[in-house]
Amino acid sequence: MIGLIGSARIAVFRGRSNYNETGDINAMRVPVETLALLGGKALVTVGAASAIRQDLPVGSIVTVTDHINLTGLNPLIGETGQQRFVDLLGIYDRHLRERFALATGQLGRKAHEGVYMFFPGPSFETAADVRAAQALGADMAGMAIVPEAILARRCGLRVLALATITNLGAGLRQEPVTLEARMRTGAASAHALSRLLGKFFEIWMVESRLPRLT
Repeated sequence: MIGLIGSARIAVFRGRSNYNETGDINAMRVPVETLALLGGKALVTVGAASAIRQDLPVGSIVTVTDHINLTGLNPLIGETGQQRFVDLLGIYDRHLRERFALATGQLGRKAHEGVYMFFPGPSFETAADVRAAQALGADMAGMAIVPEAILARRCGLRVLALATITNLGAGLRQEPVTLEARMRTGAASAHALSRLLGKFFEIWMVESRLPRLT
């Protein structure tokens, strides 16, 4: 769906295809490459995550600063030529993160940032997984975001990734996690996320119209 949020022209994907649903780590290649071919400049991607850091409250929206992917899965495997060797340093655009933090502050919410660790799912993490993720420096874990972020970087798109904390990781809570509970938390956070993205696009468009200093 292509339209406007304020004066920002955007394309919205109606859902996403995850590796745990398709068995294809390349499932988002066509949508991401289509966005680039349409003239898109950046990809904003959102996913659910388990908190690995205990001070990330359930329901909070966290900006991804970097990721850890030790799964051996990568959507660029099988490509030929030098372009498959994509540099992922700074994959999550600092400028976009700063503008999202500004939007968060203007709406009176606390800004959170953290490192996202990719797990393919569909089963949730074990308590040992969570301890390992903590030792490696992860703040949250999830089953999305990373494949499309790599594809976006491959296409020259800037990336803003946001994770909604839907539960505490295994071993940090007593009760079992269920998909239904995660979905309820995600749905409850949808309104706040919509307002934050609206403010983010507003700030981005205002800045894009300012004269650039040389």
